[in-house]
Amino acid sequence: MRSPLRTSAAPPSPRRTRRAGRLLLTLALVAAGLAAAGPAQADENPYERGPNPTESSVEAVRGPFATASTSVSSLVAGFGGGTIHYPTSTAEGTFGAVALAPGYTASSTSYSWFGPRLASQGFVVFLIDTDSRFDQPGSRGDQLLNALDYLVEDSSVRNRIDPDRLAVMGHSMGGGGSLSAAEERPELQAAIPMTPWHISEDWSDVSVPTLIIGAEDDTVASVGSHAIPFYESLPGSLDRAYMELADASHFVPNSADTNIARYTISWLKRFVDNDTRYEQFLCPPPDTGLFSDFSDYRDSCPHSG
Repeated sequence: MRSPLRTSAAPPSPRRTRRAGRLLLTLALVAAGLAAAGPAQADENPYERGPNPTESSVEAVRGPFATASTSVSSLVAGFGGGTIHYPTSTAEGTFGAVALAPGYTASSTSYSWFGPRLASQGFVVFLIDTDSRFDQPGSRGDQLLNALDYLVEDSSVRNRIDPDRLAVMGHSMGGGGSLSAAEERPELQAAIPMTPWHISEDWSDVSVPTLIIGAEDDTVASVGSHAIPFYESLPGSLDRAYMELADASHFVPNSADTNIARYTISWLKRFVDNDTRYEQFLCPPPDTGLFSDFSDYRDSCPHSG
């Protein structure tokens, strides 16, 4: 029986050398093909807008897109007018759009920091006014949907918008309105209620990916009576998250806030643009320790596909 250990070996034959060469060439071609397929697969999403994101880019005051704005008259039917912020170039294609409703007695100007910041990341952003500053959440939800319809059908920027990629946001009663709008129109791509207020605590019929932003020191719409029950009532199978800002008041969305911007941008990018590059800023969830910016964070942690 031949020993498996050999102290010497004959030089390989020319035929074996050629076979080995062909095998190496085949493996190299396969590897090259796989390498080439990588970027192609990454580029399959036609809704990606802008360069690869970084921690700095999602927290920046302005993103990669230059923006402009246009006013909408308060005489328009269905809501109280407002201001549209939008990217000036459509070289990369059309954009998703989001409408934001103000809180009780507030106006769109209370969120003026938000419009250009979101638009510069590649969205058309409509900061709306309501018919009356005293409108209840259900009415504000209807007005959000009317505003989205106006955006895609009648606005001066309608040709910049993909009508299948729409989202709603809102603050306080406007946040409650965004939940109402998401429940009424399940084809929306995302909803982001900020320190929301609503008399209903049951949102189990919502099927729109929802990020709820609460504030630890909210005495107007306390998280224990509003934001947390709203989040917990959402279906467990839903892409959802609850972010609670430490030491923050009900009015935290009225001023520029890096954490609100970072998570709002990431949520809209992930679900309106289907851009999985932004999952890294949603998962894993942030720390909620003693010195964290967050007093609570709950989520289903969205995954690709």
